[in-house]
Amino acid sequence: MVEIIWEYKVRDQSRGQFELAFGPGGAWSRIFAGAPGFRGITLLRDIGEMGRYLAIELWNSESDRDNSISEDNLDYVDLMTNFESWIKSKVQVGIFRVLAEATIRPKAKFGRRKI
Repeated sequence: MVEIIWEYKVRDQSRGQFELAFGPGGAWSRIFAGAPGFRGITLLRDIGEMGRYLAIELWNSESDRDNSISEDNLDYVDLMTNFESWIKSKVQVGIFRVLAEATIRPKAKFGRRKI
């Protein structure tokens, strides 16, 4: 599984449209919902810098993503046409492979037992 991380700086007047398109249940998720290997997208908004976002795409593999991005997909082409007018900059932070997931375990109700 890979996570592809992008940093976007979005024009002030376009933040709402951007969030709707790339947020939960947005156009990006709908376009790729049936694509082989697509696992979802997470959109993070910077709390200190308005208009700065991280988008984290989750795919089974890079090749699944590459094969799913197509100029033949008219919904994708339409979204990307709008997208270009919404952003000031786009940087691919990187492609990361998930090694392990951390889990936070709640403390026992009455504290930990000493052994």
